[in-house]
Amino acid sequence: MSARIPATLLGVALAGFAGTAIAAQEVDLGQQEFMAKCAICHGKTGQGDGLELLIKAPSDLTVLKRNNGGIFPLAKVYEVIDGRDNLLVHGTRDMPIWGREYSVEAANYYIDSFDYDSSQYVRTRILALIDFVYRIQK
Repeated sequence: MSARIPATLLGVALAGFAGTAIAAQEVDLGQQEFMAKCAICHGKTGQGDGLELLIKAPSDLTVLKRNNGGIFPLAKVYEVIDGRDNLLVHGTRDMPIWGREYSVEAANYYIDSFDYDSSQYVRTRILALIDFVYRIQK
């Protein structure tokens, strides 16, 4: 019985260290979304230094707050990502309409569910992405 106590204590200690390692590897959904969907054009740092083959250079997403008088333009950024803002200043819309893309993903993700709210799925993904863009402001 006394041999079990050290083994149990060792198991508890290892579980504690494993929990710390898992906590250190938290998932940043916003960063993942950015790297998967935005970095190719806007660059990994968000400064517009991604894909060079575009007719018009992508926006520097790190200065949105500065260019808006020190206030992050949350509603505007949401509308651009969602697709409601057509970006008419730029001519045709080259940026994908992520709101529509996320709706398709939601349908595929919840294919076996009877009730799901695709708008909630879309909103969560867009807000996670916006959170990351907010965190990279200069």
